Amino acid sequence: MTAEGGRALPGHLKSIQPTSQFAGDDGSADAELAALLSAHAAGTGSLEDVVRRLAVTRVLVPVLAELAVADVVEHETAGGTQELHVDKEAAAGVVAIEAPDGRRALPVFTSVDAMTAWRADARPVPVEAARAALSAVSEDWSLLVVDPAGPATALVPRPAVWALAQGEEWRPALVPAGPDGALEVEPDVAAAVADAAAPVQHVVRAHAERGRRAEVAV
Repeated sequence: MTAEGGRALPGHLKSIQPTSQFAGDDGSADAELAALLSAHAAGTGSLEDVVRRLAVTRVLVPVLAELAVADVVEHETAGGTQELHVDKEAAAGVVAIEAPDGRRALPVFTSVDAMTAWRADARPVPVEAARAALSAVSEDWSLLVVDPAGPATALVPRPAVWALAQGEEWRPALVPAGPDGALEVEPDVAAAVADAAAPVQHVVRAHAERGRRAEVAV
């Protein structure tokens, strides 16, 4: 998903604050994460590898100024009365991206350059990716989008966001299958779905396949 694929919405992630451990951060991307993102975008690498690297990497969360209180005053001119909109107070807020399907995602960036390509007016706040994921979960935001304006974008699905937030390893429910590399439900996941449905009365058969809004549809 790109920045054009959704619209920015205000957020209120109070727990995202810069920490002293990033005092010397020069805003450049982690070389290994950048390579994994490029490979994933090119179809030669896995999202699982990207998420695994994110678990031990800092990201930049964008903070935008948002008007908290506004006022309108009247100003007399030669042509008559003119209304002027005056900013009385401004606050800083984290933004979410709204995907076309309505889900909200927290955009995170590997570098200052990647954030500037997305929004030149965004202020970068460095945090651990796991901490950003935890904050997204607390806001009930489903996804993380890494570098939504490129150079290589990755959409981190909800189960992976939860795994990052809890410090656990993520095992994707969808895996490449067949000569074209199309994603299919991982066999163990499909078997678990069938086993869970078996005792349910009146259920004849349960089938798991790739979902639209969720990873897996049953």
